[in-house]
Amino acid sequence: MLVAEDDVNQADLIRRYLEHEGHRVSLVHDGRAAVAAHHRDRPDLVVLDVMMPIMSGLEACRALRAESDVAVLMLTARATEEDLLTGLDLGADDYVTKPYSPRELMARVRTLLRRARRPAGGAEGAGAAVPAEADPVLRAGALAVDPARRTVHLGGEAVSCTRAEFQLLAALAAQPGRVFTRAQLLEHIHGISRFITERTIDVHVKNLRRKLEPNPRRPASLVTVYGVGYKLIGPADDTAPA
Repeated sequence: MLVAEDDVNQADLIRRYLEHEGHRVSLVHDGRAAVAAHHRDRPDLVVLDVMMPIMSGLEACRALRAESDVAVLMLTARATEEDLLTGLDLGADDYVTKPYSPRELMARVRTLLRRARRPAGGAEGAGAAVPAEADPVLRAGALAVDPARRTVHLGGEAVSCTRAEFQLLAALAAQPGRVFTRAQLLEHIHGISRFITERTIDVHVKNLRRKLEPNPRRPASLVTVYGVGYKLIGPADDTAPA
């Protein structure tokens, strides 16, 4: 675990709770040091305070996402929806707002680690189909999502996705043509988080369209079903894109 928190007392408290749960922990106190420590240690999860000197947690998250899909949990005293959406847009996996209960923080950590270690296409609670053993790759037209290798290819070209984007896309690709509500998709990527709203799905969909669609403003594969949610157009789905 890597904890980046400029409040020394808070950082030490988080370290002690993480170590009590059996984790090895590195502590740093600014965003630049967090990026350097990630290069050095390759942690399973990073806890990033938003407000830090030298480089903010948001800037550090952007730097981490340029090279890794490591689970990122943000800590912030600013709990407006716009602040949360900004962090999610940069690739954060979850938020905890200050003041927080250390027990809640540990629950969030356990949830992120559990989701990071299982195939995204098999998320519980949203009805995703389990791919056949003979063909574990989920396919929808030119799109191929491999839950085992956590890779995405479009027309044979690799597509880089954040962890949340990958989990959302795997859920959709497991059942091309099925309409998912935002609440169902939210369960795939954020589970118990009570600070994350259904609007975060719109942020992830917007980012995925930038990566997958020739014209993100007129999506042809990852389409909106107005009043319901989203679906991924499959080969046999001739419904007009929305």
